[in-house]
Amino acid sequence: MRKEREEKKLTYEDAGVSVERGEELARWIREKTRSFTSYQVLSEIGFFSGLYSLNKEAYRHPVLVATTDGVGTKLKVAQKFGRHDTVGIDLVAMCVNDLLAQGAKPLFFLDYLAMGRLSLDTGKQIICGIIEGCRRAGCVLLGGETAEMPSFYREGEYDLAGFAVGVVEREKIIDGSKISPGDKILGISSSGLHSNGFSLVRKVFFERRGFSEKKTEDILGRSLEEELLEPTRIYAPQILFLLDRFSIKGIAHITGGGMMRNIPRILPEGCRAKLYKGRWKVHPIFRIIQQEGKIEEEEMFRVFNMGIGMALMVSPEEEKPVLKALEEQGEEAKRIGEITEGHRGIEIVS
Repeated sequence: MRKEREEKKLTYEDAGVSVERGEELARWIREKTRSFTSYQVLSEIGFFSGLYSLNKEAYRHPVLVATTDGVGTKLKVAQKFGRHDTVGIDLVAMCVNDLLAQGAKPLFFLDYLAMGRLSLDTGKQIICGIIEGCRRAGCVLLGGETAEMPSFYREGEYDLAGFAVGVVEREKIIDGSKISPGDKILGISSSGLHSNGFSLVRKVFFERRGFSEKKTEDILGRSLEEELLEPTRIYAPQILFLLDRFSIKGIAHITGGGMMRNIPRILPEGCRAKLYKGRWKVHPIFRIIQQEGKIEEEEMFRVFNMGIGMALMVSPEEEKPVLKALEEQGEEAKRIGEITEGHRGIEIVS
């Protein structure tokens, strides 16, 4: 009688998941974040959840504000170039800039990192970026999750999601309701593309023929890799400084959907935003994308930030003081438009 061949006993490693690699990365993160914390953090990374004590004495009517976002297909660019040290900054920026738009101070951040196969080197690069983003935002990395998902993501692929929580006094919530005709729109410059429109960016630069990377480098003064992976700016120090000193009526984070979608989101009925082209510097990267892709200007404004990362709505009396305060912080800020009477929306004029 023929002996039946014994089947191999399977392990999690056979399925493509390494518990040891996951634990090694978790230990590294715990050590990396140990010195970057706050007295309000009551737990170390590694517990089932993060504990954060709200300093209630500092607020009369504290309101917690929460956001979540990702980095989008900019991750494909990072994976293409094998450089992962900036996308973590993008992840934090996309969340905390949304908190700031409500007038909230960022408190803590959590991340979710999913990979097909956990690469310690890639994971550490990403987490270092997240820690740097939290440092720039003035918040703490309270916890996160790393998932190894073989057959779900291909080799070298990963995805990121972020979650941020902030706090604001109830009476200081910024919701745009105080905006009125005559108010001025001030723009704070972006660092370039930030983290939006990368499906179109990738189509222009990596799918269309006839594109010259050398010509682009001559115009930009640096490589395409450096330009595309320039991280999203984090505006926490500047915005929080202004909120302590001025009555900012509205803040729009110019993210997915560009100016055309994000500015109208905070306008009350009867208010229309009018922007004047030529009032601010448009980064060369946007002109290159427009020319290489033969893209209409309206579409550019509908997809990209076009050089403005944050738009502030202020009263005419506070326009100059706010611009001066931003200039003193080293910011490149301009009056880019105004609020007029009309149907809620936006128009961009020459």
